[in-house]
Amino acid sequence: MTGAVQPFISTVTGTLDAKGRVCIPAPYRQVLAAQNTAGLYVCPSFIESALEAFGDTLLQSVHQRLSALDPFFSEAHDDQAFAVLSSSQLLTLDEQGRARLPEAFIAHARLKDRVTFVGMGQKFQIWEPDGFAPIQAERLSRARAARTTGGANG
Repeated sequence: MTGAVQPFISTVTGTLDAKGRVCIPAPYRQVLAAQNTAGLYVCPSFIESALEAFGDTLLQSVHQRLSALDPFFSEAHDDQAFAVLSSSQLLTLDEQGRARLPEAFIAHARLKDRVTFVGMGQKFQIWEPDGFAPIQAERLSRARAARTTGGANG
C-alpha cells in the first residue's frame, strides 16, 4: 500500500430515518472505499453511549495486535477481542450511502431522529447530538488543559 491512510475528519450531523438508516458522510465513504472496506464496521462503544465505526485498516490493526497474544491463555486477548471483535458488525451501504443500524446499536447510542458523526482519525463515532454536546465540551476542556500543562503525549 502506498501513501498514508486518509483519516476520518470533521463533525457532521445527519438523520436517522424510520427504517434505522443513516447516510454515512461522503468523505467518510471515500476513506472506507480507499481501505477497500465493503461497507463499514460498527460496534457499540464499550466506554460511552456511542457507536464506533471504522474500516478495514483499523480492523486489521486490531487483529494483528491480538495475534501477538495467546488466544487461549491471555485474558488481555479475550477482553480486547470481546470488546471490539465480538460486538462488531459489517454493515453494507446502499446506493445512497446509507447503512441500516441494528436496533441494539440504536438503543445503545440512544439515537433518535438525528445523529452526529465525529471523525477521530482511524475511526469515527456516531452519537445522539444532545448526548454528544457535554462529551464534546469535556474533550475540549481536556485538550485545553493538556495544552497548558504541555501534556499532549497522553
